[in-house]
Amino acid sequence: MRNLSQPLQTRWNPAILDRNRLFYALWTTLLFLILIWGVFWINELFELNWRQWGNHPRVWSDWTGVFTFPFLHGDLDHLWNNTATFFTLNGLLFYFYRSIALHVWGALFLLSGLGLWGFAAGGNHIGASGLIYALAAFLFVSGVIRKSQLLLRVSLVVAFLYGGMVWWMLPLDAHISWEGHLAGAVSGVFYALIMRKKGPLPDVKLFTEDDIDAPIPAWWAEAHPDHPDVIAQRSWMNDQQAASDWSEVDYTIIPKASDRLKKPEA
Repeated sequence: MRNLSQPLQTRWNPAILDRNRLFYALWTTLLFLILIWGVFWINELFELNWRQWGNHPRVWSDWTGVFTFPFLHGDLDHLWNNTATFFTLNGLLFYFYRSIALHVWGALFLLSGLGLWGFAAGGNHIGASGLIYALAAFLFVSGVIRKSQLLLRVSLVVAFLYGGMVWWMLPLDAHISWEGHLAGAVSGVFYALIMRKKGPLPDVKLFTEDDIDAPIPAWWAEAHPDHPDVIAQRSWMNDQQAASDWSEVDYTIIPKASDRLKKPEA
């Protein structure tokens, strides 16, 4: 995020194939990147001065900047840094949150812009880093609060790769729009809480407390034939089968010879 007013000194549904998820994540991510790179080079080549259409906080006449500022960048370094981070975070969102990704992306795009417009003290703010901070905050918080080990791993990846971004939500550099970063992060946290019950489902429990004494499912036993519990159950079933074989013996009652010789009473 660059503030031009100052002088310059990144339920899981197993029925959906991984290749379909990957294709969806790639084309949605590349679409945005093509737009921001195209805007940058068109503005540079034709000297259109599009950077004036950034986000101008609390200026009603420039309200359109809420929608245009993520597509504008100050220089190639600014654009490249946002490109690399956006590629990773947006890819994670559209891959692991496929069913709600487009809805979440649109909400974060709007909320981060409105938050900056209402929170910042002034200036002309440009760059996609507000949206990037929103994506990072959403992925991290959503993975933590959902009961899914897969999404929790996504949170850890985001924290490991981009945990250092938290420092740029503080006013450490007059050239950097820390207000935009903070507004984006708050938007991401807020929407992660709003959407906590939508999208990927929690992990499914294969065994509940009521199933502790229940027989091991046949499909699990076939997949783990050497597991001690499977061996114990197999032995128990063999014993039960052996015991049931005795219960199937047919008995015929034959009267004693003395009983057969008795004459009926007159």
